[in-house]
Amino acid sequence: MKTFRAKSGPFSERPHFQPSEIDRICADELRKEGLYPNSPEAIRIDRFVEKRFGIVPQYEDLPEGVLGFTKFTKKGVEAIAIATALDSEKGKVAERRVRTTLAHEAGHGLLHAYLFALDEKPLHLFDADSHSDHKILCRDVQGDERKSRAYDGRWWEFQANRAMGGLLCPRSLVQGALKPFLLPSGSLGAVTLDEKRRAGAIRTLADIFDVNPIVAIIRINELYPAETGQLRL
Repeated sequence: MKTFRAKSGPFSERPHFQPSEIDRICADELRKEGLYPNSPEAIRIDRFVEKRFGIVPQYEDLPEGVLGFTKFTKKGVEAIAIATALDSEKGKVAERRVRTTLAHEAGHGLLHAYLFALDEKPLHLFDADSHSDHKILCRDVQGDERKSRAYDGRWWEFQANRAMGGLLCPRSLVQGALKPFLLPSGSLGAVTLDEKRRAGAIRTLADIFDVNPIVAIIRINELYPAETGQLRL
Protein backbone atom coordinates (compact mmCIF):
# COMPACT_ATOMS: atom_id res chain seq x y z
CA MET A 1 0.00 0.00 0.00
CA LYS A 2 1.17 3.50 -0.83
CA THR A 3 -0.19 6.68 0.70
CA PHE A 4 -0.58 10.15 -0.76
CA ARG A 5 -1.52 13.49 0.71
CA ALA A 6 -5.21 14.00 -0.02
CA LYS A 7 -6.18 17.27 -1.70
CA SER A 8 -9.86 16.88 -0.81
CA GLY A 9 -12.22 14.60 1.07
CA PRO A 10 -12.53 13.64 4.74
CA PHE A 11 -8.94 12.42 5.26
CA SER A 12 -5.56 14.14 5.29
CA GLU A 13 -3.96 11.18 3.51
CA ARG A 14 -5.14 8.71 0.95
CA PRO A 15 -4.08 5.07 0.72
CA HIS A 16 -3.64 3.55 -2.71
CA PHE A 17 -4.06 -0.19 -3.26
CA GLN A 18 -3.45 -2.20 -6.38
CA PRO A 19 -6.49 -4.41 -7.21
CA SER A 20 -4.37 -7.53 -6.64
CA GLU A 21 -3.34 -6.15 -3.24
CA ILE A 22 -6.96 -5.76 -2.14
CA ASP A 23 -7.70 -9.30 -3.34
CA ARG A 24 -4.76 -10.58 -1.32
CA ILE A 25 -5.78 -8.68 1.82
CA CYS A 26 -9.32 -10.03 1.62
CA ALA A 27 -8.22 -13.61 1.04
CA ASP A 28 -5.68 -13.45 3.87
CA GLU A 29 -8.27 -12.04 6.29
CA LEU A 30 -10.79 -14.74 5.39
CA ARG A 31 -8.16 -17.42 5.93
CA LYS A 32 -7.16 -15.98 9.32
CA GLU A 33 -10.75 -16.35 10.48
CA GLY A 34 -11.09 -19.86 9.05
CA LEU A 35 -13.72 -18.72 6.56
CA TYR A 36 -11.94 -19.26 3.26
CA PRO A 37 -13.63 -22.30 1.64
CA ASN A 38 -11.66 -25.16 0.13
CA SER A 39 -13.81 -24.96 -2.99
CA PRO A 40 -16.08 -22.30 -4.52
CA GLU A 41 -19.09 -21.56 -2.31
CA ALA A 42 -20.82 -18.62 -0.63
CA ILE A 43 -18.71 -16.75 1.90
CA ARG A 44 -20.18 -16.45 5.39
CA ILE A 45 -19.76 -12.69 5.41
CA ASP A 46 -21.89 -12.13 8.51
CA ARG A 47 -19.71 -14.55 10.47
CA PHE A 48 -16.57 -12.88 9.10
CA VAL A 49 -17.70 -9.49 10.38
CA GLU A 50 -18.42 -10.96 13.81
CA LYS A 51 -15.08 -12.77 14.10
CA ARG A 52 -12.82 -10.18 12.46
CA PHE A 53 -14.17 -7.06 14.16
CA GLY A 54 -15.71 -8.57 17.29
CA ILE A 55 -19.12 -7.00 16.66
CA VAL A 56 -22.59 -8.05 15.59
CA PRO A 57 -23.99 -5.81 12.83
CA GLN A 58 -27.10 -3.91 13.87
CA TYR A 59 -30.11 -2.86 11.83
CA GLU A 60 -31.07 0.82 12.09
CA ASP A 61 -33.53 3.21 10.45
CA LEU A 62 -31.29 5.14 8.07
CA PRO A 63 -32.01 7.98 5.63
CA GLU A 64 -33.39 6.98 2.24
CA GLY A 65 -30.63 5.78 -0.05
CA VAL A 66 -28.25 4.95 2.80
CA LEU A 67 -27.70 1.20 3.05
CA GLY A 68 -25.25 1.11 5.93
CA PHE A 69 -22.37 2.76 7.73
CA THR A 70 -19.27 1.91 9.74
CA LYS A 71 -18.34 3.65 12.97
CA PHE A 72 -14.70 3.76 14.04
CA THR A 73 -12.69 4.54 17.13
CA LYS A 74 -8.92 4.77 17.48
CA LYS A 75 -8.92 1.02 18.15
CA GLY A 76 -10.76 0.15 14.93
CA VAL A 77 -14.31 -0.75 13.98
CA GLU A 78 -16.77 -0.05 16.76
CA ALA A 79 -20.04 -0.75 14.94
CA ILE A 80 -21.53 -1.62 11.58
CA ALA A 81 -25.13 -0.71 10.85
CA ILE A 82 -27.35 -1.92 8.04
CA ALA A 83 -30.54 -0.18 6.94
CA THR A 84 -33.66 -1.73 8.44
CA ALA A 85 -35.31 -1.22 5.07
CA LEU A 86 -32.98 -3.84 3.58
CA ASP A 87 -33.82 -6.37 6.26
CA SER A 88 -37.54 -5.81 5.86
CA GLU A 89 -37.46 -6.60 2.15
CA LYS A 90 -38.16 -10.21 1.25
CA GLY A 91 -36.62 -12.57 -1.27
CA LYS A 92 -33.20 -13.60 -2.51
CA VAL A 93 -32.38 -10.24 -4.12
CA ALA A 94 -32.87 -8.43 -0.81
CA GLU A 95 -30.90 -11.03 1.13
CA ARG A 96 -28.03 -10.66 -1.28
CA ARG A 97 -28.12 -6.87 -0.97
CA VAL A 98 -27.62 -7.30 2.77
CA ARG A 99 -24.60 -9.49 2.04
CA THR A 100 -23.06 -6.93 -0.31
CA THR A 101 -23.66 -4.12 2.17
CA LEU A 102 -21.99 -6.11 4.96
CA ALA A 103 -19.03 -6.83 2.69
CA HIS A 104 -18.79 -3.18 1.64
CA GLU A 105 -18.68 -2.02 5.25
CA ALA A 106 -16.19 -4.77 6.10
CA GLY A 107 -14.07 -3.37 3.28
CA HIS A 108 -13.97 -0.03 5.05
CA GLY A 109 -12.94 -1.81 8.22
CA LEU A 110 -10.08 -3.67 6.55
CA LEU A 111 -8.71 -0.82 4.47
CA HIS A 112 -9.50 2.37 6.34
CA ALA A 113 -9.46 1.74 10.10
CA TYR A 114 -5.91 3.09 10.42
CA LEU A 115 -7.06 6.49 9.14
CA PHE A 116 -9.26 6.92 12.19
CA ALA A 117 -6.42 5.89 14.51
CA LEU A 118 -4.84 9.23 13.54
CA ASP A 119 -7.78 10.92 15.29
CA GLU A 120 -7.93 13.68 12.71
CA LYS A 121 -11.35 13.20 11.15
CA PRO A 122 -14.98 12.45 12.06
CA LEU A 123 -15.65 8.88 13.18
CA HIS A 124 -18.24 7.98 10.56
CA LEU A 125 -17.95 6.88 6.96
CA PHE A 126 -21.52 8.01 6.50
CA ASP A 127 -22.51 9.63 3.25
CA ALA A 128 -25.88 9.21 1.57
CA ASP A 129 -24.52 9.52 -1.96
CA SER A 130 -21.61 7.14 -1.51
CA HIS A 131 -23.75 4.45 0.11
CA SER A 132 -26.62 4.51 -2.39
CA ASP A 133 -27.62 1.32 -4.18
CA HIS A 134 -26.16 2.64 -7.41
CA LYS A 135 -22.76 3.36 -5.96
CA ILE A 136 -22.49 0.01 -4.22
CA LEU A 137 -23.74 -2.29 -6.93
CA CYS A 138 -23.31 -0.37 -10.16
CA ARG A 139 -19.79 0.92 -9.95
CA ASP A 140 -17.35 1.02 -12.80
CA VAL A 141 -14.25 -0.53 -11.32
CA GLN A 142 -12.15 -0.73 -14.47
CA GLY A 143 -9.33 1.73 -14.95
CA ASP A 144 -7.95 4.37 -12.65
CA GLU A 145 -10.16 5.01 -9.64
CA ARG A 146 -9.32 8.72 -9.75
CA LYS A 147 -11.05 8.95 -13.14
CA SER A 148 -14.19 7.05 -12.20
CA ARG A 149 -17.09 9.51 -12.49
CA ALA A 150 -19.39 7.21 -10.50
CA TYR A 151 -17.38 7.92 -7.33
CA ASP A 152 -16.87 11.66 -7.86
CA GLY A 153 -13.61 11.60 -5.93
CA ARG A 154 -14.84 9.29 -3.15
CA TRP A 155 -11.88 6.96 -3.35
CA TRP A 156 -12.77 5.35 -0.02
CA GLU A 157 -16.03 4.11 -1.55
CA PHE A 158 -14.25 2.76 -4.60
CA GLN A 159 -11.82 0.84 -2.40
CA ALA A 160 -14.56 -0.53 -0.13
CA ASN A 161 -16.41 -1.81 -3.17
CA ARG A 162 -13.25 -3.45 -4.47
CA ALA A 163 -12.92 -5.19 -1.13
CA MET A 164 -16.58 -6.19 -1.32
CA GLY A 165 -15.76 -8.19 -4.45
CA GLY A 166 -12.64 -9.65 -2.87
CA LEU A 167 -14.56 -10.83 0.19
CA LEU A 168 -17.68 -12.21 -1.48
CA CYS A 169 -16.00 -13.60 -4.60
CA PRO A 170 -12.35 -14.39 -3.76
CA ARG A 171 -10.15 -14.40 -6.84
CA SER A 172 -8.85 -17.98 -6.72
CA LEU A 173 -12.32 -19.37 -5.97
CA VAL A 174 -13.80 -17.41 -8.86
CA GLN A 175 -11.15 -18.82 -11.18
CA GLY A 176 -12.03 -22.30 -9.98
CA ALA A 177 -15.76 -21.75 -10.44
CA LEU A 178 -15.22 -20.44 -13.97
CA LYS A 179 -13.03 -23.29 -15.22
CA PRO A 180 -15.86 -24.78 -17.33
CA PHE A 181 -16.17 -21.41 -19.11
CA LEU A 182 -12.48 -20.89 -19.87
CA LEU A 183 -10.56 -21.62 -23.05
CA PRO A 184 -6.80 -22.04 -23.54
CA SER A 185 -5.11 -19.01 -25.08
CA GLY A 186 -1.66 -19.20 -26.62
CA SER A 187 1.11 -21.65 -25.79
CA LEU A 188 2.08 -20.40 -22.31
CA GLY A 189 -0.84 -21.80 -20.37
CA ALA A 190 -2.94 -18.64 -20.46
CA VAL A 191 -6.72 -18.92 -20.45
CA THR A 192 -9.53 -16.72 -21.69
CA LEU A 193 -13.23 -16.54 -20.93
CA ASP A 194 -15.44 -17.97 -23.65
CA GLU A 195 -17.37 -14.86 -24.71
CA LYS A 196 -20.21 -16.97 -26.06
CA ARG A 197 -20.77 -18.28 -22.54
CA ARG A 198 -20.21 -15.08 -20.53
CA ALA A 199 -23.92 -14.88 -19.61
CA GLY A 200 -23.82 -18.44 -18.29
CA ALA A 201 -20.66 -17.67 -16.34
CA ILE A 202 -22.42 -14.73 -14.69
CA ARG A 203 -25.38 -16.85 -13.64
CA THR A 204 -23.11 -19.58 -12.32
CA LEU A 205 -21.02 -17.16 -10.28
CA ALA A 206 -24.11 -15.47 -8.82
CA ASP A 207 -25.54 -18.82 -7.72
CA ILE A 208 -22.31 -20.24 -6.28
CA PHE A 209 -21.35 -17.16 -4.27
CA ASP A 210 -24.90 -16.06 -3.43
CA VAL A 211 -24.59 -12.57 -4.92
CA ASN A 212 -26.84 -10.62 -7.24
CA PRO A 213 -25.94 -10.81 -10.96
CA ILE A 214 -24.54 -7.25 -11.04
CA VAL A 215 -21.89 -8.26 -8.50
CA ALA A 216 -20.99 -11.31 -10.59
CA ILE A 217 -20.79 -9.15 -13.71
CA ILE A 218 -18.45 -6.68 -12.02
CA ARG A 219 -16.23 -9.40 -10.59
CA ILE A 220 -15.95 -11.29 -13.88
CA ASN A 221 -15.20 -8.06 -15.74
CA GLU A 222 -12.46 -7.28 -13.22
CA LEU A 223 -10.74 -10.60 -13.82
CA TYR A 224 -11.74 -11.29 -17.43
CA PRO A 225 -12.41 -7.92 -19.13
CA ALA A 226 -15.01 -8.18 -21.86
CA GLU A 227 -12.73 -6.54 -24.42
CA THR A 228 -10.14 -9.33 -24.14
CA GLY A 229 -11.63 -12.08 -21.98
CA GLN A 230 -8.11 -12.90 -20.73
CA LEU A 231 -7.29 -13.18 -17.06
CA ARG A 232 -6.09 -9.86 -15.68
CA LEU A 233 -3.08 -10.19 -13.37
